Amino acid sequence: MNIRSWLVSWPRRYKRLLQVGADVLICWGALWLAFWVRLGSDKLINPFGDYLWLFVSAPLIAIPVYIRAGMYRAVLRYLGNDALVTIFKAVTFSALLLALVVYWHKGAAVVVPRSLVFNYWWLSLVLAGGLRLLMRQYFMGDWFNVRAAINLSSKDDSLPRVAVYGAGTAGNQLVAALRMGRSMRPVAFIDDDDSIATRVIAGLKVYKPKHISQLINETGAQEILLAIPSASRARRKEILHHLEPFPLHIRSVPDIMDLASGRVRVDDIQEVDIADLLGRDAVPPQAELFERCIRDKVVMVTGAGGSIGSELCRQLVGSQPRTLVLFEHAEFNLYSIHLELEAIVRRESLPIRLVPILGSVRSQEHLLEVMRAWGVNTVYHAAAYKHVPMVEHNIAEGVRNNVFGTLSAAQAALKAGVDHFVLISTDKAVRPTNIMGSTKRLAELVLQALSLEAAPVLFSDTGGVHQVNKTHFTMVRFGNVLGSSGSVIPLFREQIRRGGPVTVTHPSITRYFMTISEAAQLVIQAGAMGQGGDVFVLDMGQPVKILELAEKMIHLSGLNIRSERNPQGDIDIQFTGLRPGEKLYEELLIGDNVSPTGHPMIMCANEEHLPWDSMKLILDEMLLALVKDDYDRVRQLLRETVSGYSPEGEIVDWIHVQRRTEPK
Repeated sequence: MNIRSWLVSWPRRYKRLLQVGADVLICWGALWLAFWVRLGSDKLINPFGDYLWLFVSAPLIAIPVYIRAGMYRAVLRYLGNDALVTIFKAVTFSALLLALVVYWHKGAAVVVPRSLVFNYWWLSLVLAGGLRLLMRQYFMGDWFNVRAAINLSSKDDSLPRVAVYGAGTAGNQLVAALRMGRSMRPVAFIDDDDSIATRVIAGLKVYKPKHISQLINETGAQEILLAIPSASRARRKEILHHLEPFPLHIRSVPDIMDLASGRVRVDDIQEVDIADLLGRDAVPPQAELFERCIRDKVVMVTGAGGSIGSELCRQLVGSQPRTLVLFEHAEFNLYSIHLELEAIVRRESLPIRLVPILGSVRSQEHLLEVMRAWGVNTVYHAAAYKHVPMVEHNIAEGVRNNVFGTLSAAQAALKAGVDHFVLISTDKAVRPTNIMGSTKRLAELVLQALSLEAAPVLFSDTGGVHQVNKTHFTMVRFGNVLGSSGSVIPLFREQIRRGGPVTVTHPSITRYFMTISEAAQLVIQAGAMGQGGDVFVLDMGQPVKILELAEKMIHLSGLNIRSERNPQGDIDIQFTGLRPGEKLYEELLIGDNVSPTGHPMIMCANEEHLPWDSMKLILDEMLLALVKDDYDRVRQLLRETVSGYSPEGEIVDWIHVQRRTEPK
């Protein structure tokens, strides 16, 4: 164990005694030096002679003042500006008290120079404050920065060299954390503020963004850390676009809301958020819409453990429903989201009851039992199979889960008298080329047909009893969300981490993207606007080319793309071809008939629908085809019912293919 670790391991009272002893010596040293500064070396005084009373008085006055001011409560290795201010006040007050003692002392044989107290004051400040700053550097293990400043360290030390973009509060906190952690070496700041350009902050030179090349040459920086948590998405996009051409790995400190909530710290460095590349700033939610179907109500989320469902739950907790029912088929997913939400509720002391329930949306009886038992007011139906190639190979399961699962949940909600039922739909439901998209559009048609009936006879109800409909059925359609299961972004990150290749299906493929939190907020607000049978479409912005996204991710990782022009590049991009059921671009509307709503990011689509009686016949035939494993009939029914459904290639259901190839 070295001396530093040994001292840190001391009990707190021993450390305080050591500081008190050091301050007594500082008082004596400052007093003796004050005489020396005033009288010179020819008239050195004897502390144990005529001035003994003064050398006894100085620490007897100073130490109680220091204790009262709290100088011994500060932890030296985390000493900050507030502690330095405390030292200034305590030393100043103790010097004034000493001046009074000198004034009151009437010893005729003792002459105390009038400037002595002033010299004692500034010398005490220098010694007491300087010693503490020196100890902070020592205990932080930050000597290598001091050595670098006086050219005692080699420029080629082993720590990765990083520049911090943003010389504000977050940037300075990050530099302090990096220096204490000794995992990276901060070498420079980058900032747009002209007033601090070329200045030195925290021992680091500040460069302007246009001087990045100069920064790299002078400092050898290998990475840039973005310390601008309060910057808008649009501003972050501009910065990333400017940094992309340089051979630097770009990472970032977390978002300002994550910092403010305490979920993360400034030094929790993460990869650049892909949302920053899109430059899309979320519109703050409208409080009245956001809470209309939630506050003080019983809310149920199906598929609560999925990527969309779990984010919906996080957003819902903030609006304080009375009870939140988490309905999920996967046990581990349900356990994870329940544990996370419990921590939020406990940390923020929210009056919310969380009810985790295992179950499948295919079981209408179980759904009805849950909804009635808890008196559910609002249902967000996020349970679905949504991975396009996977559903394409498992047609029966896709139809049963996406269509009949939605039908079961909707009919259970209707029987239980639920006020609002919101279906999470997808842009792949528009003129689909795959089973997943066509089943989601058929699920929309089911809800549209039900919403038109004041008292429908429910599907599979042999008694022919009309059920009074008090439920507002609403559908919300949007594109890809960043970070969802099956998203291309985590795949690209993992491929880059492994050294490539990065796989893109087609050079021209485009997709709409939205952050998962923004999508969840807009879903909740759109659901509150529904009057029954509404299909809401979220404003997804401009479509993004997946190839360009992959290229940006490679560049911002500090790597180059390997190509014919650059055969020595780091990462290769390979085109694998469109997967089964995949198309080059997605759409949000079947037609052009769309109307605005009270929210700038939500539109209402006016699309064709079928009457409930016709829909029941289609569902009967669909169910019969599934029982018979007649996937050709399933596809035919989807083509006849779903507008624009144009499947590509042969049926690729794995069971169907295997049975067809088995020897008779």
